[in-house]
Amino acid sequence: MSTIQSTVVSMIIVCSVTLWGCSKEQAQSEQEVPFVMVTQPSAAHFEQKSYAGDVQARQQTALAFRVGGQITERYVDVGDQVRVGQVLAKLDVKDAQLQLNAAQAQLDSARSAAQIAEDELKRFKQLLPLNAVSRSQYDAVENQYKAALSNLKQAQSNYEVSSNQTGYNQLIANKKGVITERNIEVGQVVAAGQAAYQLAVAGERDVVIGIPEQAIDEIKIGQDAWVTLWSKPEEKFAGFVREISPAADQSRTYSVKVALREGNSTIQLGQSARVFLTQAQHNVIHVPLSSVSAQGQQAYVMVVNADNSVRKVPVTLGEYGRDSVPVLSGLNAQDYVVVGGVHLLREKQKIHPIDRDNRAVHIQAGAKE
Repeated sequence: MSTIQSTVVSMIIVCSVTLWGCSKEQAQSEQEVPFVMVTQPSAAHFEQKSYAGDVQARQQTALAFRVGGQITERYVDVGDQVRVGQVLAKLDVKDAQLQLNAAQAQLDSARSAAQIAEDELKRFKQLLPLNAVSRSQYDAVENQYKAALSNLKQAQSNYEVSSNQTGYNQLIANKKGVITERNIEVGQVVAAGQAAYQLAVAGERDVVIGIPEQAIDEIKIGQDAWVTLWSKPEEKFAGFVREISPAADQSRTYSVKVALREGNSTIQLGQSARVFLTQAQHNVIHVPLSSVSAQGQQAYVMVVNADNSVRKVPVTLGEYGRDSVPVLSGLNAQDYVVVGGVHLLREKQKIHPIDRDNRAVHIQAGAKE
């Protein structure tokens, strides 16, 4: 090989090595600027709170005798299903039967008296045109007949009352449902109107929960809710707030009834349940949990500057949620914060900001640095 050829080959090798080194440095430089996901704080956040409660019938009614007396028979107990017209219990009917017999006798006597008075009036009507009786005698007989009719009506009313009283000695279910409470025993003497049974009417169900007084203002009628059962935590039932008690009970909680939109036939009375209510929080910004790191006892986030460099910003945080945390101070809603890998970045490091769809994010000028 000649000297010229050797020189040319050497120059080619030197140039190749130089170009390869430059491209390697450029590649390394590009790799040093990572692609980092960023996002802006959320100004409106939905917080989900849960409350324990139990399933109750929407309609409950107390069943009681309309008359007083001694209970002789009881046919149902707590948990029994009842139908309309079913006899639940009976009272001693001896006294009522005696009253009914007396009323029957009075009615028969009043009917006989009314018949006699009617016959007497007919005879006087025949004698009056013949002047066989005076007008005053006829008027007296007519008044006796009217009085007999009034006594007959009174006797009929008394008999009907006694008959009803005898029928009231049976406690009959007026609606279909299940017995949830029993307050009577055989041999017990009860007064008229004293509750004997508590009946949960079949049909729609409510979940009753207690809301503390500091949170009751956040609950609204018609607000959507989700219900889960302790026995079936994997199932969710849609519901809504149907009723809010206007006054707190002794425990300083307000009773709230959540109606179920579905599943009434499969959910049993008395089951333990948990109600989830979603509440919107305004005027508070939230960031993802992955955006927060800490140095010592001080929490911080990485905020992206207009030149795509990052800076560490100390923040004051509120109560941690499932996926996010409220930022009480130190951050603005217009800032872009790094999502994930915050502890791997250093102050003033350059990044390529992207959103969740891997699209480039352009930071507006004017960001604080």
